[in-house]
Amino acid sequence: MTKEEKEVKKDEQSFDSAQDELKSLQLKCEEYLNGWKRERADFLNYKKDEMERISTLAKYANEELILKIIPILDNIYLAESHVPEELKENNWINGFSQIKNQLEKFLKEEGIEPIKTVGEKFDPNLMEAVEGDGEIVSEEIQRGYTLHGKIIRVAKVKILK
Repeated sequence: MTKEEKEVKKDEQSFDSAQDELKSLQLKCEEYLNGWKRERADFLNYKKDEMERISTLAKYANEELILKIIPILDNIYLAESHVPEELKENNWINGFSQIKNQLEKFLKEEGIEPIKTVGEKFDPNLMEAVEGDGEIVSEEIQRGYTLHGKIIRVAKVKILK
């Protein structure tokens, strides 16, 4: 074998070795790229889940404050129910009613909805029976509320057979 043939053979071996190494590196590169893509997808899913969690937290963050405001509204309803008929057109009473309406509007804007009770079928998930035995709600003792569909206070009711 001549010197040139030896060099050609050596170059071919070098070339084959370089091609094998290139293939190996390409496979490794592809493996790293696929791993990066999986991690990127996992991160995007995590980010989406966190945004949903934060959104849910923000949605219900006011719950404690609202639970402190609701008894004030209860007292307004109680006071309103005891206003004598002859005073119902009084300016003070009208102002009082406007305050109640503002408070109701504020709660509605915050996602608070009263639970419908009187005349409805008793639902133990939404109501607590404090008197009576039956199926139909006859009187509401204490109004119940939901916050964006979540029960934050059950209604206390009287029920009839």
